Amino acid sequence: MAIAEELAKKQKDISVAEFFERNRHLLGFDNKRKALLTVVKEAVDNSLDACEEAKMLPEINIQIVEMGNDRFRISVEDNGPGIVKKQIPNIFAKLLYGSKFHTMKQARGQQGIGISAAVLYAQLTTGRPAKIWSRISPEHPAHYYELHIDTQKNEPEIVKEEETNWKKEHGTKIELDVDATYQKGDQSVDSYLKQTAIANPHATIVYTNPKAEQLIFPRATDKLPKEPIEIKPHPYGVELGIMLKMVKNTECRTLQSFLTQEFSRVGPQTAKEICDKAGLFTNMKPGELQLPHVEKLVDAIKNTKIISPSTDCIVPIGEDLLEKGLRKEVAAEFYTAVSRSPDVYKGIPFVIEVALAYGGQQTADEPIRLLRFANRVPLLYQQGSCAGTKSVIQTNWKPYGLSQSQGAMPAGPLTVIVSMVSVWPPFTSEAKEAIAHYPEIIKEMKLALQEAGRRLGSYVNKKRRVSDQQERVNIFENYIPEVADALHRLTGISKEKIVESMKRMLEKNKEYIAAHKEAHQVEAKDKKEGQVRLAGFEDE
Repeated sequence: MAIAEELAKKQKDISVAEFFERNRHLLGFDNKRKALLTVVKEAVDNSLDACEEAKMLPEINIQIVEMGNDRFRISVEDNGPGIVKKQIPNIFAKLLYGSKFHTMKQARGQQGIGISAAVLYAQLTTGRPAKIWSRISPEHPAHYYELHIDTQKNEPEIVKEEETNWKKEHGTKIELDVDATYQKGDQSVDSYLKQTAIANPHATIVYTNPKAEQLIFPRATDKLPKEPIEIKPHPYGVELGIMLKMVKNTECRTLQSFLTQEFSRVGPQTAKEICDKAGLFTNMKPGELQLPHVEKLVDAIKNTKIISPSTDCIVPIGEDLLEKGLRKEVAAEFYTAVSRSPDVYKGIPFVIEVALAYGGQQTADEPIRLLRFANRVPLLYQQGSCAGTKSVIQTNWKPYGLSQSQGAMPAGPLTVIVSMVSVWPPFTSEAKEAIAHYPEIIKEMKLALQEAGRRLGSYVNKKRRVSDQQERVNIFENYIPEVADALHRLTGISKEKIVESMKRMLEKNKEYIAAHKEAHQVEAKDKKEGQVRLAGFEDE
């Protein structure tokens, strides 16, 4: 038998579940500490998305129980809309299954990998099935499932299925046993949930850690974020291969109707202009276009002025709510937030937001604390690879009152938030831990940081002037006896009168400094409130 025939016998399909079974590090399960965080993150992201889509204020309960030998039981329960019975196995035990991958609107999860990958990790490390409870309304029964993933077929394997009594009227709960380690710190579950509370001020999160300590992150607002509206792809973001697929699959009968109906921001006149530049007839059938035709079409799109995509598909946190979330979780003396106008990269809309909290327990020599978010989800790993980090380093912080070495993070008592919301944030890996270095994104981040930095600089410089005045007053107060003695010898005026007069003058200076300090604080507060009122007026 030929060697090629022998080799052919060994070749077979690889399911996506088998691939990630061997490459779980790509999804964030490369060490036990990170695995614990990833499981919680995927479940919480699903809960937040489900509640928001159903227009319900999220109430999420997370419990982590230590079972010994580096084994933990994680349960995440929400008050969301629940999941219909037939969808439960596919959602939790089939990779690349979801409702958001093909939609052009902002969402935390999009690939249909996250929660099923957590189920796969539990299966690999403990062999125990995922346990799921779900109920869609008080009129419907609660369903209970125990699930494995058949990795060869990437299909759910139902271990147990039954109706059950469950106290919740609606919602979903998942319970997983996993190999992991628990450790507090910047990259812990505790830190992730604290940051989630900042970026999602409409959510209430109750968390019981493995030490049986309960932490409650109450919501700061009863107002849900606006619901993002799905849009069609923008022509500038469609590459040749995708265009070929679209022309083959469209039901439109003419090239002009294909351009106007399958893309956003393309009207009949713009479609005609694209066709003219491509040398194609507007009444051509899309399905009959060959590769050379599609290449001309893509080139013509690049050379045609098309309005930027609609931004209804993304919902920023907003300056007011971002600052409220920061105030709720980070103790400081000065806060400010900036939300940039929408921009695009590769035809995909995005918004950059930045918030600063100055003061607190950090010293002037410590590096600032950077918190990164994408679609309201904290990014705790790969900080050095992220566009947010690069933008902070490339910003000159010295004029804003901080010290900074070349090519390094600034130092000082400052917490910085850099947040991106987009239909499709460009993550550097499947684990979604860092944002790629697109020039358009870095530019917007730097502009937002500079605007927030100018506000910080104004506060820090005024504070420094008041401090300098206070120091001069203190020095003068220490030398009053010597100055009074010298004036007494020169003028002959009673030493007691001179001291009394100088103390009155000193008291006036202290009152001036105190009033100036108070006015500075009120000014900073009023300035922020004025910006919020103006933003509200513009929204109206």
